[in-house]
Amino acid sequence: MLLQLSLCVGTLFVLVTANASIPNVTITNSTTSIHQLSSDPEFAFALETFLSFSNGGGASTGEVLRAASQIIPGDYESFYTEFKFLADQIAHQATSVDATRFPVSARQAHLRAATYYRAADFFLHGNASDPRILTLWSAMLDNYDTAMKLLPEPPQKVELDGDRFKIPVYFYPAPKPSHANVTGGKGKRVPTVVVGTGYDGAQQDLYHAQGQEILARGWNFVTYEGPGQPQVRREQSIGFIPDWWSVITPIIDWLKDRDDVDIDRIALEGVSYGGQLAPLAASREHRLAAVIALDGWLDLRESILQKFTPQIRQVYQSGNATAFDAAIWAAYKLPGMSQFKWSLEQGLWAFDTTSPFEWLNKMGQAAVSQAVLDNITCPVFVASGEDDGLAPGQPEMMARMLGDKAHYHLFKTNVGAGEHCAIGAESQMALATLNWLDEVFENQTSHSS
Repeated sequence: MLLQLSLCVGTLFVLVTANASIPNVTITNSTTSIHQLSSDPEFAFALETFLSFSNGGGASTGEVLRAASQIIPGDYESFYTEFKFLADQIAHQATSVDATRFPVSARQAHLRAATYYRAADFFLHGNASDPRILTLWSAMLDNYDTAMKLLPEPPQKVELDGDRFKIPVYFYPAPKPSHANVTGGKGKRVPTVVVGTGYDGAQQDLYHAQGQEILARGWNFVTYEGPGQPQVRREQSIGFIPDWWSVITPIIDWLKDRDDVDIDRIALEGVSYGGQLAPLAASREHRLAAVIALDGWLDLRESILQKFTPQIRQVYQSGNATAFDAAIWAAYKLPGMSQFKWSLEQGLWAFDTTSPFEWLNKMGQAAVSQAVLDNITCPVFVASGEDDGLAPGQPEMMARMLGDKAHYHLFKTNVGAGEHCAIGAESQMALATLNWLDEVFENQTSHSS
């Protein structure tokens, strides 16, 4: 999930080289072709995302739709209240179950409660000192980790040492061969897919959106969070950093010492803003067999600037931080700016700053250039959504810049997969990305034993 910033509608098209297989994507709708669950576009997008977790057991459609019917469009407290109520109710159901006798029922309820606690927190970041941020997060972790312990093969939860931060990681072991279609790997070492979220999603979301599909293929599944992402930002007060390889390299170091990981078949997937961070990491971390950029972005800051009015862009480009911050805060106070309000609040929180000018400057430091892409040594799956207006044209540009290293895929609107990161069409997303990855793993010469 990511911001739906909309000061003015704009589209960014950049051509690098002619390539008929990589089209220039025109956004088919300025908002979305998916039925909206709220008249507030930002609420509609958030509700769509949390509803999509129903596909992987992280929500129930009736529960989310009922909450959506009660939420007042644009009212952050209403969004919090309805999901907090729902989370508490489902958590009570979970704890009322005899988990020893009925582990599946308890696990499913705890997972849904965890999702709804994350939803309740989603629009609270305008006040970084709001005590509910940590209270809801603690309740979310309690429910999620309780659910994980009730899996037949629970994940290992560790905290790895980075050079200036801790990296929370879940390692979900591949199912036993009799329970999955195991492909690749040699002996007990199997392929491993490391998946990272982006601008505002939590790693717990990934179990529902990607994890079960990866595990069903007989591979290990790993999630993590780095600076700027929910757990590290909450518990360590560190915002996003440009040197994302500092997050990924300690994870690869840890994986290579395990006896259940085929070190020659490790892939890195980045979701949403992670589709920019993953290629950035791969430019320095060369032990990866493949990268999946879902969706492939080069510079989120540039996309945001394209959606500002020309006058505000000019103030930013002048370097006058005081004038730019004043202009942004003036826009923030205008009526009808709920999309921009959340985008700004989340951005300031995630980058750990109070200055809009500094927020954009920090974001720009993580831009993916031609030099960065030239330094990637593995194949890259670059995804684009036909109805995704967040950074239009950038996935196509990334694929062209990568040249022969790129495999480009456009998720189509007419079959319900054109949303940002194919939200709601997780099966289509898994089919495209994981079938490609299976072929990459098959062609990879393994030296593991």
